[in-house]
Amino acid sequence: MSYQKAKVKYAAYGVDTDKAIEALKTIPVSLHCWQGDDVRGFDTDPSKPLTGGIQTTGNYPGRARTPEELMADIDQVLKLCPGRKKLNLHASYAIFEEREWADRDKLEPKHFQKWVDFCKERGLGCDFNPTFFSHPKCDPLTLSSPNEETRGFWIDHGKACIRISSYLAQELGQPCVMNIWTGDGFKDIPGDRIGPRERYRQSIDEILSEPYDFKLVKPCIESKVFGIGVEAYTVGSAEFALSYAAFNRDKCIPLMDNGHYHPTEVVSDKIPALLAFFPEIALHVTRPIRWDSDHVVLFDDETKEICREIVRCGTERVNIALDYFDASINRISAWTIGFRNLQKGLLFALLQPNGELKELQNKDDWTTLMVLQEELKTAPFGEIWTEYCRQCGVPADGEWLPMVKDYEQKVLVSRK
Repeated sequence: MSYQKAKVKYAAYGVDTDKAIEALKTIPVSLHCWQGDDVRGFDTDPSKPLTGGIQTTGNYPGRARTPEELMADIDQVLKLCPGRKKLNLHASYAIFEEREWADRDKLEPKHFQKWVDFCKERGLGCDFNPTFFSHPKCDPLTLSSPNEETRGFWIDHGKACIRISSYLAQELGQPCVMNIWTGDGFKDIPGDRIGPRERYRQSIDEILSEPYDFKLVKPCIESKVFGIGVEAYTVGSAEFALSYAAFNRDKCIPLMDNGHYHPTEVVSDKIPALLAFFPEIALHVTRPIRWDSDHVVLFDDETKEICREIVRCGTERVNIALDYFDASINRISAWTIGFRNLQKGLLFALLQPNGELKELQNKDDWTTLMVLQEELKTAPFGEIWTEYCRQCGVPADGEWLPMVKDYEQKVLVSRK
C-alpha cells in the first residue's frame, strides 16, 4: 500500500497523517551517549568495575574507547534515526587535554567544549547528568553519606554540573535537563532509614543553591527501586524523589525512568498523574525485564502507551530521553533500534483520533471505544512510518542494518 492510500485509510478515522508527521519532526528526543561505551566514560580507569547498582552485560566487539570513537559512532546513529535529537551526556564523559585531568568536584565547562562543538555542528541540544557512581569517592554512599568529606565532594560535583548545564544551554540555545540520580542504598536491612534521606535532601538543597536560570537549566530528581548491591534499601525512592520535586517546584522537576518501578507498575499511567500537578516532567525510556535491566527499547505495548500519554497530555510538557546500555549486541544497532522504536511509538500515538477517543469515554460508550482502538492497531501504520523516514532523509526499515554491518566491518572490528 502506498502512502497516499494509507493516508486515505487514516482519514476515514479522522486522522491527518501529514499533520502527524510534521508534529513528530518537532519533538526532541535525547540520545544517551553511554550506550556506545558501556557507561565507562573518560575520567577514570575503564578497567574498573561499574558501581552504584549499574551492570552492563555482554562483550560485543567495537566498544568506543575514546571521545573521537564515541563521536564517530554517534554520527552513525544520527544518520540512521529520523526526528529531532538532543545529546545526553554524563559528567564522566568530560574531555581533557593532555595533563589537564580534573576530578569530578572540579569539572568546568571547558571540559565539555568539544561536546558543544560536536552538538553545534549537528544542530543538537544537550542534556546532562552528574555522575554519582564508579568513582573512588563512593563510600559506597555519595550525597547521603554520613562522612562529611564524602558528601561535600559530591555536593561540589553537583554544583559544578549546574554550571556546566548552564553553559550547555547558553551555548546551544536549548534548555538543558540536568538529572540528579544516585545509587545510594544498602545491600541488607538498614538500622536507620531516615538519616540517609535527610542527608540526601540537604545535599540536593545545597546543589540547587548554585545559581541557574530555571528556564534554561531544568534539574530533575530521579527515583530508583533497587540495584545490584542495594537490594534492601534505596535512599532516593519514588516517594522521596516525588516529594522533593513537589516541595521544590520552583527549581526542579520530577524524572521517571520506566525501569525504576516495581514490575506491576507502569509509567504510562503515572505520566498523566504527575502532569495533573507539575507543569512539566522528564522521562527516561528503557525496557526493564524483571528489574531495572536497561534492555533496548522495543515497539512494545508499554512503549506505545507511554507515547500515547505523552501525546495526549502535551508533548511540550515531557522531556524525553533514552536510557539503556546493551553490550551483548552491536551497540550502534542497539542505539538505532531503540531510538527508532521510540519514534514509532510517538508516531503511532499521533495517528490516533485522540479527541474522538476522549469523547467516547466521556459518553460512556466503551463498546465503540474498544472497537476503534482495536481497529487502529491494524491500520497501515508502516506506510506512514516509511514516509516519515523518507522525509527525514534516513533509511526505511530493512535498509539500515546493512549500513551498520558495513560500519562494523570497516571500523568496529579493529577496536580491541
